[in-house]
Amino acid sequence: MISVEQARALYTQGDAAHDFDHVLRVTALAVRIAQAEGADVEIVRTAALLHDIGLDNGRASHEQVAAERVPQILAGHPREKVKAVAQAIRSHRFRAGPPPRTLEAKCLFDADKLDAIGAVGVARAFAFGGAAGQRLWAPVPEGYDERDAGDEHTPVHEFVVKLAKIKDRLTTPTGRRIGQERHDWMVAFFARLEREVKGKV
Repeated sequence: MISVEQARALYTQGDAAHDFDHVLRVTALAVRIAQAEGADVEIVRTAALLHDIGLDNGRASHEQVAAERVPQILAGHPREKVKAVAQAIRSHRFRAGPPPRTLEAKCLFDADKLDAIGAVGVARAFAFGGAAGQRLWAPVPEGYDERDAGDEHTPVHEFVVKLAKIKDRLTTPTGRRIGQERHDWMVAFFARLEREVKGKV
């Protein structure tokens, strides 16, 4: 429905955590999951390539902005497929949007979330934190809620409030299998980081 280069041309902004490399990683994972789960690979691949095109207008509601652009971008393709692509994009967010209901939407959701954990997820968290001027490490208070964070939100805080919870939100058997391995690696990394910061190892 759309080529990688056609999709690339639609992305004009992006930080290290949300650049076109992220789109390509999500697309590769989404196709892998779709093939394993028996989803429509064409719909999943297209949705993955287009899922973050709304970021040019900011992170808030970018899934809705992207979904609304899909009919124009995919004009001439079967209406039901276009609708399925838009539906998958609309439900790919962790903190916002409707939950994924179709198998294709679940494949995209899982792929996007998997890119936020494991080694890549840790790298993205620190890249984002560095760009935002966050500290490398800080203790996370008991009962921490990011809505009450003030200025103190580091990659460690992001791990506690979001990244550590992702594996339990994954929706497909394939996504959950990949997620468990990435989760375990990430937990070990943050535990090691704390020990090193405190001079224990």
